[in-house]
Amino acid sequence: MQKSTFLFLIFSALAFGKTHAQKTQKPILHAKHWMAITGKPLGATAGAKIFNQGGNAIDASCAMLAATCTMWDVLSWGGETQALIYNPNTGKVIGINALGVAPTGATAEFFKSKGMKYPPPHGILSSVTPGTPGGLMTMLAEYGTMSLKEVLAPAIEMAEGYPMEADAIRRIQKEKEKIKQWPYSKKVFLTNLGKGEHEAPYEGEIFKQEDLKKTLEKLVEAESKALALGKSREEAIMAAYDRFYKGDIADELVRSTQEQGGQITKKDLADWKVYIEEPEKINYKGIDVYKLTSWVQGPVLLQALNMIEELDIKSMKYNTSEYLHVLYQVMNMCFADRDFYYGDPYFEPKEPMKGLLSKEYAKHRLKEINFKQNDKKVKPGDPYPFQSGTNPFLKYLENWNKDISSNEPIKHDPLNSFPDETFYTGTTSIQAADKEGWVVSITPSGGWIPAVIAGRTGVGLSQRAQSFVIDPAENPYNVIEPGKRPRATLTPSMALKDGKPFVSFAVQGGDSQDQNSLQFFLNMVEFEMNVQEAVEAANMNSFQMRGSFANHETKPGQMLIHESTPPWTRKELLKMGYKLEVLPRTSGPLNAIFFDWKQGSMWGGASNHGDDYGIGW
Repeated sequence: MQKSTFLFLIFSALAFGKTHAQKTQKPILHAKHWMAITGKPLGATAGAKIFNQGGNAIDASCAMLAATCTMWDVLSWGGETQALIYNPNTGKVIGINALGVAPTGATAEFFKSKGMKYPPPHGILSSVTPGTPGGLMTMLAEYGTMSLKEVLAPAIEMAEGYPMEADAIRRIQKEKEKIKQWPYSKKVFLTNLGKGEHEAPYEGEIFKQEDLKKTLEKLVEAESKALALGKSREEAIMAAYDRFYKGDIADELVRSTQEQGGQITKKDLADWKVYIEEPEKINYKGIDVYKLTSWVQGPVLLQALNMIEELDIKSMKYNTSEYLHVLYQVMNMCFADRDFYYGDPYFEPKEPMKGLLSKEYAKHRLKEINFKQNDKKVKPGDPYPFQSGTNPFLKYLENWNKDISSNEPIKHDPLNSFPDETFYTGTTSIQAADKEGWVVSITPSGGWIPAVIAGRTGVGLSQRAQSFVIDPAENPYNVIEPGKRPRATLTPSMALKDGKPFVSFAVQGGDSQDQNSLQFFLNMVEFEMNVQEAVEAANMNSFQMRGSFANHETKPGQMLIHESTPPWTRKELLKMGYKLEVLPRTSGPLNAIFFDWKQGSMWGGASNHGDDYGIGW
């Protein structure tokens, strides 16, 4: 072989290798039979175990949900579960509403009498009824194939003791003074109480939860007794459901909650139920995109896509100043609508979702965008002309944002400015799919550390009441009252193309969730990224909406951008009136599954930061 030919082949091989080299920090997950992705490696392992035992994607996702709750993966068993499920037998997407409700006595007047502007972010008065146990058991009974005993087995084993990871330890140590106020929480979390400055568990320490283990075993016991009486699989699972919400578990949960100053009653638990819903849907350039309705912020993404569909977004190019500015303005309008119009659809007044999601309303809102400068005083629109009826709350919109003026410059501490608590707190993500065609997207949350644990149940109570308002002028659809669900941030996503699953995705991160989900979707659809590139790609985030936590703060004009954003782009954004926060991470962990129908395989993406992990086969 001539030397020149040999060198040509070498250089060709190098060039070929470079073209096909991994461009992401994590590799794409490839699978033919099943895929399991969630917020912790042990959680993904729980899903893989169930798949290997013959379970479907529902069974596996329930096992992952149980495992991550047991690990306090920024949620616990007393939190809430939101899910989208694709049923291959019907070709339809189903919504699961397992969000808890405000308890008896939790009225706007009650919180006003305590001098509060909102329900508190922590403590017993922030709690709503547990939703995750009911959501898990309803999904399993309706769409799964396995028993509750089989699905809970990994979580029960973990409750016996598992090696705790650094993230939960950091949260416990940081919040230990709050935890010490609540006797049952102190006993569970502070395993090294009084042994020095570090009172949380140590990394790798075997963390035991005997009370939680007994609670989970009681559920399995109720199922087993029902099966012994000749009940069906579904009926036996619902017998366990009844034991949690109406039996001895409910007794202890209520006793201990009230002992600690809470308001949850036996009637609150018995009356609560899971809703199986038809989700909201819009079509974006031939792709059907599904979100849960107004009890979460999910329709924000649909509103934004309706507006973006009218623009030549691809020509703006990924993460240019023009692109980032347009996204910021679109999201501000959609989030302003969220802040005013979204709430529990099972209560009056009824949310104007038909108008908010109409293509005509999107075109109308686009006319209000300033394409040159940020508008700090964006208001909610009026969707009622785009559906039947008249807007009953126009009087409140007249004073919207009247106090918004030029804010002080952002005080940026580069060593401690990552917006952990309000920006990325309180959610994990579960993505599962199987060869039969079942697809599941879940964003469970609530009961994160520091949580009030309900007595000897081992169940950490959700803090979701803080997402309510008590002044109807802020949002007349989301004023707290007993039995009502707070408008939460939690928002799984799913898209179908040509009637088949295209991509299933979700992200953790409070008010940033639909911002980051929107950009992930555009990364794949408009900028032709693969699923792993899309979950790792830099994001922009707006803080101009009214936050959903604590004091519901708004920061008009503040934009979070990635440190890779070039100086000329930053300079152009500053001229447009933005206050920039520059960080190495600009989203919570994103997880997704892309369905490659041409090749007959699944492509999984798990974020390159955080503990999120996926396994496929």
